[in-house]
Amino acid sequence: MSSGRDYQAEYKRFHGKPEEIKKRAQRNAARADMVREYGKGALSGKDIDHKRAIRHGGGNGKSNLRVSSVHRNRGWEAEE
Repeated sequence: MSSGRDYQAEYKRFHGKPEEIKKRAQRNAARADMVREYGKGALSGKDIDHKRAIRHGGGNGKSNLRVSSVHRNRGWEAEE
């Protein structure tokens, strides 16, 4: 049986890098902005989608954000 993921090492190796922390903060800020606009209940069970992903140079401008289902937002890469 495998010992599972080493989250501490994973954080050191990737998630703890300053550029990744900045990207995560942008994603969190995008959700907070949308909650202020639409309300928490309206976004329950939904994801905030960046039309142009942050990792591809997208930002948090209102024209780059949309509400989408979890299924659509998290499964699109596997389809390509």
